[in-house]
Amino acid sequence: MPMPGPSLGAILLAAGAARRMAPSGYHKLLAEFDGTPLVRRAAQTLLSADVSPVLAVTGHRHQEIGAALGGLDIRLVFNPGYASGIGSSLACGFSDPGLSQQDGVLVMLADMPGITPDHVKQMAEMFRRHDRAAVLRASHDGQPGNPVIIPRALCEGMRRLTGDNGARDLIRRSDLPVLDVEIGPAALLDVDTAEAVTRAGGVLKG
Repeated sequence: MPMPGPSLGAILLAAGAARRMAPSGYHKLLAEFDGTPLVRRAAQTLLSADVSPVLAVTGHRHQEIGAALGGLDIRLVFNPGYASGIGSSLACGFSDPGLSQQDGVLVMLADMPGITPDHVKQMAEMFRRHDRAAVLRASHDGQPGNPVIIPRALCEGMRRLTGDNGARDLIRRSDLPVLDVEIGPAALLDVDTAEAVTRAGGVLKG
């Protein structure tokens, strides 16, 4: 009898100020790919991969981001300290009680247009194979990228992150294995500038 899949929640990081977009005046997460705002496309990717619950941590222009996510089965969590850095957004997301009993939490950046539901399912399967007790990182050609799966053992530490301190030091101090999952170029493709958005096939909006 096959082992059931892990219970896996997800945090979509959509709070950043997108400072490298500043000269254009556009917000990268509102850029449209195939007619869909990038942040909504990312949320739909997670929902189609059967992870639950899905939380979107918002901050910069949160009302517009929330509107772009309207009607989806996700929970919006506003991070009032988003300007201090990614650590505060991670802590905000991991503090949500809906994630406390999950085997792991997949953290996805909202500005990665190449990530598909199959990539997420591939990572979830690898997490299951390693007894839900490893950190999983999407990678390409040996270079780590995103998304990342954080096992339950590290979630308490994630809730204590602050400022611009991400999870790297927390993971390094743990005794858990860190495994890279080859998913192709999508693991390294994020769109931080207006040029990157258009190069990836997006249309600047908002």
